[in-house]
Amino acid sequence: MKIALFALLGLVFGTIGGAALGIGAGLAWTEIFKTTDFEGYSGMLVFFTFMPGGAVIGGLGGALLFGLMAARDDAIAVQPGPPAPNEGRPGK
Repeated sequence: MKIALFALLGLVFGTIGGAALGIGAGLAWTEIFKTTDFEGYSGMLVFFTFMPGGAVIGGLGGALLFGLMAARDDAIAVQPGPPAPNEGRPGK
């Protein structure tokens, strides 16, 4: 259950982050390639092409990353080692 919840959390965070990065990439694209702004074409390009693409990629990546981190949490847990020879004895 923990893995599914972390994967859902990763999906949400990844979607938000991917959409933001998609908007940034779309704005950079319109500036670099001088996309026309006639009747809001560049805005539609950014918000209907780059933002959804970034959201999909970010959502899938975030869900995969968070799911793998939650699944490997038990496998890489640090076990306490044996106590040192003088640990717990005063004066030594």
